[in-house]
Amino acid sequence: MHGTTIVAVRREGVTAIAGDGQVTFGQTIMKANAVKVRRLEVAGGVLVGFAGAVADALTLLDKFEGALGSAKGNLQRAAIETAKLWRSDRVLRNLEAMLVLADPENLLLLSGNGEVLSPDEPVLAVGSGGPYALTAAKAMLRYSGLPAREIAEQAIRLAGEIDLYTSGNPTVLSIGDKTGA
Repeated sequence: MHGTTIVAVRREGVTAIAGDGQVTFGQTIMKANAVKVRRLEVAGGVLVGFAGAVADALTLLDKFEGALGSAKGNLQRAAIETAKLWRSDRVLRNLEAMLVLADPENLLLLSGNGEVLSPDEPVLAVGSGGPYALTAAKAMLRYSGLPAREIAEQAIRLAGEIDLYTSGNPTVLSIGDKTGA
């Protein structure tokens, strides 16, 4: 999936999610500072990052928000309900996007294949620069004492040095810490 990179990291009770700000149209950079991460004020806070076609991702984000409200803030239940809807609806099943979801206890990947995946390690990344950001974040988790926010930010910056579709200009949100910005 070309066009964005999202990475989520959890460390010491803090979860951070970062997204690059680049929007591409074919081989052209159309925008460098788009915001592809959101904070949903439900059940102590839920962070969402999206990759793929923007209109598709926003449609899925809207469906997820509805499911999150119905599930009274239960992230896993809302993700499963959204995945079921995504796979069973004739229109939604053609949407091309991925959602990275995080609350204080969970990191989840929601994909159009009906998958709701929780990673083995407290890090998750998607998008064209996802493999680079994931590798960088895992290395920083294992071999540094950096906080989650800094790991997420630096992982996006490093992915931006390698992947043409990832800018090195991240937006970072977090929950569980004092800044949260």
